[in-house]
Amino acid sequence: MANTLLSIQVIPKTPNNEDSIPYVDKAIEVIQQSGVKHQVNPLDTTMEGELTELLEVVRQMHEALIEAGSPSVISQIKIAHNPNGISMDKLTEKYRP
Repeated sequence: MANTLLSIQVIPKTPNNEDSIPYVDKAIEVIQQSGVKHQVNPLDTTMEGELTELLEVVRQMHEALIEAGSPSVISQIKIAHNPNGISMDKLTEKYRP
């Protein structure tokens, strides 16, 4: 079982004040390609896995956005870590029909 949930909101600066959505899409693509369990939400994306693995995905996201032309990136991150295990499903099951 995974020991970490990490929610991330990327806020990329864009050249010439372009729309940031294509950059956000690029960041989500990095998450999808990583293979980690994730859920895209309206204001952030939550990933589930091992702490070091998820932090590596964050690093890759930032690098991909810089390579795509963003001059800088700010990320807001929330981390829930439990060595005994944690999951998105377990934390939200009581809210599902």
